[in-house]
Amino acid sequence: MITKKIFGNPIATYAVTKNVPETRELKYFSLETTKGTLRFTCNLTPKELVYGLGETMGRVNKRGGRYISFNTDTADHTDSNPSLYASHNLLLFPDRGFGVFFDTPGKVTFEIDYKNSGMVLVLCETENLTLYQMENDNIYALNREFLAAIGAAYLPPLWAFGYGQSRFGYKCEADFLEVADRYQKAGIPLDYICMDIDYMDRYIDFTVHPQRFPDLKAFVDTMKARGIRLVPIVDAGIKVEPGNPVYEEGVKNNHFCRNKDGGLFQAGVWPGMTHFPDFLRPETRKWFGEQYRFYTERGIEGFWNDMNEPAIFYSEYTKGPRKLGFVLDILFPKARKAKKERDLIRDYQSFYHQVDGKSVCHYDVHNLYGANMTRASSEGLETLMNKRFLLFSRSSYIGAGRYGGIWTGDNSSTWEHLKLNLRHMASVNMCGFLYSGADTGGFMGNCSRELLLRWLAVSVFTPLMRNHSSMGTRNQEAYQFGDPEAFRSIISLRYRLLPYLYSEYMKAALGNDLFIKPLSYLFPKDEKVRHIEDQLMVGCSIMMTPIIEEGKVERTVYVPEFMTMVHYDGKDFTCTPCQPGEMTIHAELNEVVFFIRENRLVPIGKPITNSREVDFENLQLLGDGRRYALYADDGTSRECSLEKVIILEKNFSK
Repeated sequence: MITKKIFGNPIATYAVTKNVPETRELKYFSLETTKGTLRFTCNLTPKELVYGLGETMGRVNKRGGRYISFNTDTADHTDSNPSLYASHNLLLFPDRGFGVFFDTPGKVTFEIDYKNSGMVLVLCETENLTLYQMENDNIYALNREFLAAIGAAYLPPLWAFGYGQSRFGYKCEADFLEVADRYQKAGIPLDYICMDIDYMDRYIDFTVHPQRFPDLKAFVDTMKARGIRLVPIVDAGIKVEPGNPVYEEGVKNNHFCRNKDGGLFQAGVWPGMTHFPDFLRPETRKWFGEQYRFYTERGIEGFWNDMNEPAIFYSEYTKGPRKLGFVLDILFPKARKAKKERDLIRDYQSFYHQVDGKSVCHYDVHNLYGANMTRASSEGLETLMNKRFLLFSRSSYIGAGRYGGIWTGDNSSTWEHLKLNLRHMASVNMCGFLYSGADTGGFMGNCSRELLLRWLAVSVFTPLMRNHSSMGTRNQEAYQFGDPEAFRSIISLRYRLLPYLYSEYMKAALGNDLFIKPLSYLFPKDEKVRHIEDQLMVGCSIMMTPIIEEGKVERTVYVPEFMTMVHYDGKDFTCTPCQPGEMTIHAELNEVVFFIRENRLVPIGKPITNSREVDFENLQLLGDGRRYALYADDGTSRECSLEKVIILEKNFSK
């Protein structure tokens, strides 16, 4: 049961698409109002869990933390940082069977048993808000009802479930060809390579560097013939440059945000001074989405949107630069004389959107910006392409999961961030972002061979499996660490699991389900699973149990019911029945161990090196179940329906 209580006159976020009945009753929380704010409080029992908040620091159980929903471009992924790139204002209380979604696009602070207060405090910097209240004794069913209310999740093509390679620093055709050649020589599967900002002409959106890529369409065709797609980045800001048709169209047709005096707001990002499209205007979303024709006409079928919090390096309004070293020296030499720390909040308070004909300060709708860029891109690509496309974004708000996926931003090559990757996957699925993943191996820092192998063994189970790293760090492509056999072994598992992963994702997206979920959703009466966050359910059959401690080849696993343990060594699957309880598993760096639930099956494909080789007909079925509901289609068609599910039986008859 979901109801909504409206406070004041909230701006429509379009997070919830379902018609939800309105109520005057405020449940579970107490409310204090002061001018300009709403303060909600709720007492907690000593041991109850609190889930939700999607992409934040901390654990899956949010008790003990302070979190701020205010989308921020930050590489500081530590518990002391309350804000990341997304705002997912959903709280779930599994022990009492209720949930709340604070639907407001402005800043919200959550303190959840912070400093052992024994309470939840939610402070909204607004008097205008829609509060969605949900009740169901089964928290899994409640979460699924919420997913149904915010709309069906984005459907990527089959190839988007393949392995992707990326690096800030690939500059020209030769760099991409080298990556493709070396993966092929190493016998490691690969489906796409991401193009970071160096492919552009001076970092300008919807351009390509004429010397580095003299014929992008021909190069795209060449790579696609090898089974490898190119996936370019698109940033939020449009360079201020007369003669640039996108800039001139944007100015002529009033598509850019303005300052308080009515002039066009500008700030410095990668290409220099830029204007920000007003993505809250439907006309601007349509215009911006049409710009992707530049890529689709060249055969490109996948994209990643970045810098859409929006990120700002430098502003004439506040003068203060971000510490970016060579970037500031090259792009904004004046900034070196400015103060050391900029006031980003003042930047966001300095420009305005048009919402339903009214001027609205960006600060008050800040958390919607990246989500509406994703919406603009997705709706444009829906018009430009007659098939599914890959699209994932850095910044997001609940509801944007209908239009694309997310990655969790500029993480680091540390074991703590590997653990954070696991926690994020459970939490962002709760908020409707099924197509998600982290930068495998870490974006910042120097990844070790051991860390990358263990991280790959986690990413094998996440929809987005992309190895991405920053310029100036150790090259961490899977062929960079000597003998590639161990990497070939781990990544080969991903491709053998594609029939299962694709099928489970499509069924979850079409059926308002989570793809990845905590054990407590399926075993709510088992006290031992309440605080297990390093084992997750993937689809309906698999429990992933990765080793995420440095120097370890064993770990303790809790098995909540009779299960089948599966050990994969790069060639063979060894299945062992296991009784409920704790047990120790062993996995060398080239091995993965996972479990299959009782009376369930997992379809396994033959060894392949590219998603175009997936064979949905000749499958091996692992597990002790009798039947498996396989979703199989051509991998690109938009006509997706659960009617396409076919039943496989253990004897392979349909």
